[in-house]
Formats: sequence, structure tokens, C-alpha cells
Amino acid sequence: MAGTDVLITTSWFFIAALISFVMGPAVDQARPGLGGWKYVAGFAFAVVLYLSVLVHEAAHAIAAKRYGHPVDSITLHFLGGATAIEGEARNPREEFVIAVVGPIASILVGLLAGLLWLAVPGGLIKLALGGLLFANLLVGVLNLVPGLPLDGGRVLKAGVWRITGNPHRGTIAAGWGGRVAAVVVLFWPALQERFTGSSPQIVDYVLTFVIALFLWTGATAAMQSARIRRRLPSLVARDLARRTLTVPDNLPVAEAVRRAQEAQAGSIVTVSSAGTPIGIVNEAALLALPEDRRPWLTVSAVSRTIEDGLTLPVSIFGEELIKAITRKPAQEYLLLEDDGSIYGVLATADVDRAFSQRGH
Repeated sequence: MAGTDVLITTSWFFIAALISFVMGPAVDQARPGLGGWKYVAGFAFAVVLYLSVLVHEAAHAIAAKRYGHPVDSITLHFLGGATAIEGEARNPREEFVIAVVGPIASILVGLLAGLLWLAVPGGLIKLALGGLLFANLLVGVLNLVPGLPLDGGRVLKAGVWRITGNPHRGTIAAGWGGRVAAVVVLFWPALQERFTGSSPQIVDYVLTFVIALFLWTGATAAMQSARIRRRLPSLVARDLARRTLTVPDNLPVAEAVRRAQEAQAGSIVTVSSAGTPIGIVNEAALLALPEDRRPWLTVSAVSRTIEDGLTLPVSIFGEELIKAITRKPAQEYLLLEDDGSIYGVLATADVDRAFSQRGH
């Protein structure tokens, strides 16, 4: 959809079958005599219903793309849909708009279905339109509940962010909102008979538990992510860099280690005769090499060739730094100045250690 992949999980087929079964009696009442075809009609309704869910997610995707965020995919699953958007909103307004357009789209679809419901005679079409009216208004309104991972949670995050100037506080507040919503959902079966006049069935208890678990785990994951992101800006490549010694790639390992110790360098980079970086000596491979073999092997034997993704600007920090080392996993990266000169080597172990220390 608009250059975005639409994925369907296997759980969707389960909910589609469940909708077919639940809709069967209503279809039979609206159009008697269909027999087993009533379940086919119920499945068709499930497809149409999830097309409206796709409209909801497409609204998120379109808004995100308008703000310059790539959208990897839209996934339809048991509890609705999810849009995989790269990057975080840059300001509260962006967060608010991307979040709120989904529920608005669902409400508009519901209202449109309601207008059509008024215009058509009875039958299967009227039944389907009535179902779309109810489902989309329900989805639109419930998604505005102020708690993550619901869209309303992102709306709350945007509000707290705007007031405090801190997106992490917004996420924590919205996460607690999601946890409260999860607890409230658990009490629904006890209140169902009072509000709907029908006693809760086993399926009501199961769905209530699944939805509450979804809300609680989603909210908790968002809160944990916020705490991690709060620590990311303190990860600066320049501060974590190891002093580097450059040597020709045919130099014996023993001599390279001697020179590095003499220069108090924590890393070794091999260069060509023109001074161009060729490889980074792998610390783990170097330590695993017995000392009696070091005079007879050249540093190229314990070096990793510098490929795309193994050189990083020394100014990189925070989330961009984490993304860079995630895209191209390695134990060491070469840090370069803006003019292309070598600044040092960044070891993943040093990044992990610094991140852990900042968490305490």
C-alpha cells in the first residue's frame, strides 16, 4: 500500500474464523436458508472489517511518511493492526498527528458505514454495514484511551511532552495509563451483565485476559524503551574511542603489539603504503593467538577487513550510534574525522560497558 508491505499473521485467520462463527446466526437471521454459506458470508465480513483496520493503519503510515519517517510494513493480526514506523517523532505535534489520525480514520469509516446503513434496505449488506458502524466506532473510541500501546497513549505522551518538554516523561506517563487500562479491562466480565444485560461466557474471560495482557506488556515495553532512550544521548563515540596505532598489514603481530604498548594505544589499524585504512585488528583474535606464534604471523591474520558500515563518523552518538552498530554487527569500528583522518577505534564492548554503567 503506497509502497508499504502489508503483512497478515496466522493469528488473523484464527480471528477471521471466529468472526465467521459468531456472525453465522446473524447472517442466518438476515438471509435465511443459506446453510453452510452463512459462514462464508461471515468470513467475507471479517475481510471487510480488516480492510477498515487497514484504513486505520494506512492513516498512521501516510502521516508518518508526510513527516519523513520511512514505514517498513503494516501488519494485520489477532487484535487489529500495527504500523512499523522508523524513527521517533521529533516534536509533540508530530507525535500527536501520527497517533490521532488512526482513530479519526476509524471513526470516519464508522460514520460512513452508518450513513450507508440508513440508505440501504435490510439484508446482508445492511448487516455488514451495521457491523462496520459498531466495530469502527468502537475501535476509534477505544484507541483514544490514554494509555500505551493504544494510539491514545501516544496522544497523552504528546501532551505531557508538550507540557514538560521531555518525551521520556510523556512515555512513562502514557505507559502507566496503559497499565491502568489493562487492570480496568480485567474487571469487565464482572461489569458486563450490568451494562449489557448478558452474562459473561468463557470466551469473554479469555478475550479479556488476552487484551489486558496485550495492554500491560505493550505499556511495560514502552516504559522500558523510554528508560533506555533516556540513557542513549550519553553514549558519544568520541568519548569512548580507543587510541589507535596504524601499522602496515605485513608487520609481525609481536612487533605491532610492542609498538602499541609503547604508544599506549588500545587498538591497531592496518594501513596501505598510501596510508589508507585496510583493516582493524580484532582484539579477541589477538588475545587468542599464542605469544610464541606472534613473531611469525602478520597483523593481517588477526585483522578484519574494513567494509561498508565498519567506519563511523567520530561525532556519532546516542540512538544513531546504536542503529549504526546494529546494522553492521562487529567488535570494532573505525572512527573517522570529517576530513577522513583516523581518530580512533570504537569497541562494541566499550559501548556495552558504558551503557550498563549509565543504567546504575
